[in-house]
This record gives sequence, structure tokens and C-alpha cells, in this order.
Amino acid sequence: MPALPPVIALNNGVELPTLGFGVFQSPPAETTTAVDAAIDVGYRMIDTAASYGNEREVGDAIRASGIDRRELFVQTKLWISDYGDESALRAYDVSLRKLGVDYVDLYLLHQPMPREWERTVAAYKALEKLLADRRVRAIGVSNFSAPLLEKLVERTEVVPAVNQVEVHPYFVQHTLRQIHERLGVATQAWSPLGGVNRYMPNRPNAPASTKSLKNPLTDPVVTELARKHGKTPAQIILRWHIQEGRSAIPKSVTRARIEENFDVFDVALTADEVASIDALDTNVRGGPDPEMINTTAFTLTIPD
Repeated sequence: MPALPPVIALNNGVELPTLGFGVFQSPPAETTTAVDAAIDVGYRMIDTAASYGNEREVGDAIRASGIDRRELFVQTKLWISDYGDESALRAYDVSLRKLGVDYVDLYLLHQPMPREWERTVAAYKALEKLLADRRVRAIGVSNFSAPLLEKLVERTEVVPAVNQVEVHPYFVQHTLRQIHERLGVATQAWSPLGGVNRYMPNRPNAPASTKSLKNPLTDPVVTELARKHGKTPAQIILRWHIQEGRSAIPKSVTRARIEENFDVFDVALTADEVASIDALDTNVRGGPDPEMINTTAFTLTIPD
């Protein structure tokens, strides 16, 4: 049996694996095979979202794996079109049906909506109801900036267990992570290898600063550490996340890359090596600005 990743104790005692498997932009036709490979390799945390359009395929892989549901950590996200009270509760039931499970371990608000803040607060309060009714094991948010996170905490009862945000060597998010530590919120990194700099810099309305963003996997600091430790650049970056206490969710649909990303538990970086990766920070995000998310700019709705 493969070694399992270490875990992070969330603020309600639930244990979150430090390394999980993401399926953002994984085509539905390839998702089941990819998740099946990930579970076989040893991943026990799977991250999806209503807006990814592949919850059904994730569920198919979970059932086909033969792994006891209690051994898997399944997380999904509520899309902004369903923000509100009753609409959020209904959307959760839709996600459960698509996944084919009785509960999810972590349910997240996918985005903040500063311009539709009351809907955002209402949606999070719906998540609090799901938690109180023991229909989810933990709740949290995604893509919340430090000011928006603190603003949400002021209006709600349950401090988010997790904030899933863009974190990689070129966007380290020092200030936000300090707020997380103070509030007791775990940091989970999406695009942990900086892939967002490759697949999203030319998105509509992207700021000019994102056009020249580089690939952390080819940074000389990272490649030299990979050579020194006999690992790949991706493995070095994932190890950096883990040693700094984050949960990371790399994605791939290629078996060899899925195996590579999991093979990070037999190497340790020194404090100076971790600091050298921290020093690569450009403080420029590759993904959308959380302050600009709203249902006018993002018109996707989730079919039942």
C-alpha cells in the first residue's frame, strides 16, 4: 500500500491531507481515469467544484476505486450563481447527487463577490447550516483576500477551516497567510506549481503585468534544488508547500505526472532552501482578481 500524505488538523479537528489531487480543467472524458490513477497512486484527497463540470466523473472514480469512502477526503465548491440561502442548500444536494456520495468532507464558497456581498454572506451561512446538521465535515472559502476574509468572519459564526487560494513560488501570499495563521484558517494552494501563469495570462482583461509571468518550474533556483536533491522541479515546489504547512492540489491527466507529483515524501528542504523559494515572490497573481468576481462578469450557471 502506498504511503499516505501527512495531514493538517483543521480548526474543527478534521484532518486535511497536505497533498491532494485537483481536476480543474480536466475534461470529463479524462477525469475518471485520472482520479482512478491518483487514488491508485496514493492520493486520498480529491478536489473538484460544481463549475468544473466533472463532479459525476469524480464520483464514478471514487466508486470504482473500491476504497472505503471514509478513507477519502472529498471536497467541492459552490458556484456564485447559486449564492444565497435556499439556492446554496439546493446546489449542495445537486453536488452530492452528481458525486454519488452522502456527504463531502469540505465544502467551499468558490469565490467572494464583493459587489454582491449579501449573497456571499447568505451562502456562507447556508454552509454553516450544513455543518451544524453534520451534512459536511468542514466548511471554508476559496479565493478570499485578507480584507474579504476578515469581513466575512465579522458577519458569520464559523471561522472558515480553509481558504483555497493561488499560491506558488511567484505568488507567495505572505500577508494573507499571516491572516490565516491568526484566524486559524488553513491555506490550501491551487495552481501550486504556478501553471496558472501558463494557461491564464492571456485571459480577457488580464493586467499587462501578467503577460510576462514566467514558469516557476524553469526558475534557476528551483531547477538547481531539483538537481541537488535528485528530484524534479515540480517535486521540489510541492515539497516547499508541504514544509510550509500548506495543503497543495496539483492536477494532471497523465499517469506518469500523477505519480511524479506524489513522490515528494522522501526529500526535505533546509530552512535556507525554503527561504530561497519564498524569495522568488513577485507579488503578481496569475488568476482572476477576487475583487472583480460577480455574476455579471461570470455568467456560468450550473445545470442539475
